[in-house]
Amino acid sequence: MDGIFAVYKPKGMTSHDVVDRVRRITGERSVGHAGTLDPLAEGVLVLGIGDATKDLQKVVEKDKEYFVRIKLGEESTTDDAEGEKRMVFAREIPTSDKIAALVEKFKGKIKQTPPLYSAVKVEGKESYKWARRGEPKELKPREVEIKDIEVIMYDWPNLSLKVVTGPGFYVRSLARDIGKELKPGGYVQELFRTRVGVYTDKEAIRLEEFPEFWKSRTLS
Repeated sequence: MDGIFAVYKPKGMTSHDVVDRVRRITGERSVGHAGTLDPLAEGVLVLGIGDATKDLQKVVEKDKEYFVRIKLGEESTTDDAEGEKRMVFAREIPTSDKIAALVEKFKGKIKQTPPLYSAVKVEGKESYKWARRGEPKELKPREVEIKDIEVIMYDWPNLSLKVVTGPGFYVRSLARDIGKELKPGGYVQELFRTRVGVYTDKEAIRLEEFPEFWKSRTLS
């Protein structure tokens, strides 16, 4: 049996952990996912099972919607809450108007450098593996797109955004780059992916419910 399904990845698990869990539940070896979510992140992870894994590339290319909470005034080695932090002195606290104007500048097609701790391949090896060895490699900027971006809440040092992106976009890089533009630095504190294409968090299957879901499909 095959198909494409959206599951809700909980915080703390890797995307590969979710794939392994679904393999055990379904007994299928051919299971893949569309668009990796970091362990820190939670939300919609689209899975393909069986022959449907061939169609996952089409899903990867769809819009993705995120809610992100950014911590300003600090930098992180991983651009998120899991890395080593370094406080950056802020000469002045940015106003709400300055934040709104800056965020708007990121809308559209922009050049973005992926995080050092990412799965981007450099010399045949993932960038995060080089970084963990203390041999970080320079990553080249690439064109990505923010289709929509909105300030949900700003109360220094916390900034919450809703972001709709095209493929290949790193929300961690966005947090880092907003922090650099403001001078005091920034990183992702919390991240929720609420949509991938037509798949939303409201319809995503919770992992604890997946065994019963799969059982009902096999019996129907």
